[in-house]
Amino acid sequence: MRITVFGSGSWGTALSIILARNGHDVAMLGRNPEEVESILNHRENLQYLPGFAIPDSVKPGLISDPTEASDAWILAVPTVSIPQVLPHIVGDSPIIIVASKGLIPGSGQIISDYVQDHIPSAQVAAISGPNLAVEIARGVPTLAVVASPDEQLAERIALLFNCPKYRIYISDDLRGIEVAGALKNVYGLTAGIADGLGYGDNTKGALLSRALYEMVKLGVPMGGRVDTFFGIAGVGDLFATANSKLSRNYRCGFALGQGHSLERALDEVGQIVEGVPTCEVASARARVLGVNAPIIECTYNVVMGRLQPRDGVALLMEKLPRREGVLSALEDSFKS
Repeated sequence: MRITVFGSGSWGTALSIILARNGHDVAMLGRNPEEVESILNHRENLQYLPGFAIPDSVKPGLISDPTEASDAWILAVPTVSIPQVLPHIVGDSPIIIVASKGLIPGSGQIISDYVQDHIPSAQVAAISGPNLAVEIARGVPTLAVVASPDEQLAERIALLFNCPKYRIYISDDLRGIEVAGALKNVYGLTAGIADGLGYGDNTKGALLSRALYEMVKLGVPMGGRVDTFFGIAGVGDLFATANSKLSRNYRCGFALGQGHSLERALDEVGQIVEGVPTCEVASARARVLGVNAPIIECTYNVVMGRLQPRDGVALLMEKLPRREGVLSALEDSFKS
């Protein structure tokens, strides 16, 4: 198949490599002419994914170039760039695969909803899971989930990516997959902050267990199913993002925990950190939905510089409820 990947960063490059290894022709489109020229000349993404050869069946290009027909279109750009990318998708009933993980700034929409609003004829799916770009390119075994209300579409897309080291499951919970992918970036920041402060594994275990609970509590009103958050794209991606130094969100949070400014933390990461805009959007969505989300709220205030990291953790400890009651609070969802 001919597949167009919007995004020539680490994630877009990793997905392009997998698709090419699976025998597909890939157009990998970026925004920076110098970066695209470098990839063409070296057959390697020296800036974002160095050390991995890009197969000849991957054709780097610019998003601004005239668009050719494609069997599928993959969104692997920062969420903020999606409105600029969609006008370049052509064809009737295009298959659009959301690989970006975030919420649309301003509106707070789930990406697939935004896509459907602007391209009503689109067949939309999303792919998500514990998928750090470097490990994907390296061929480290992992799993992912492709979600679409159309099971046949999900199956077709899964076949594009499925290989011995990258096993793809399918789901019909498109909203749940996307919400989980967006919120885990926020909790990746939180985990990095805690580690940057020098707290230990006890703190991390407690934090992530409560983060998972909060993800479900907010994710279900946003349209997701409980079982999705306890699966590959939920708890699986959460733990990968919150524990790996390869994670941009973790590294940004770690720098904040060490006392660095947000500007310096972002400079050190050197790439878009989706958790930063997402924590603002998610905090606003939680308030609108009447959901108490203290971890998201505290993380947002630390990121914005309204709270010092250590004060944020202290405030969070005060805000967390005394009674756990995870199953009792969600038993109706579990029963359904």
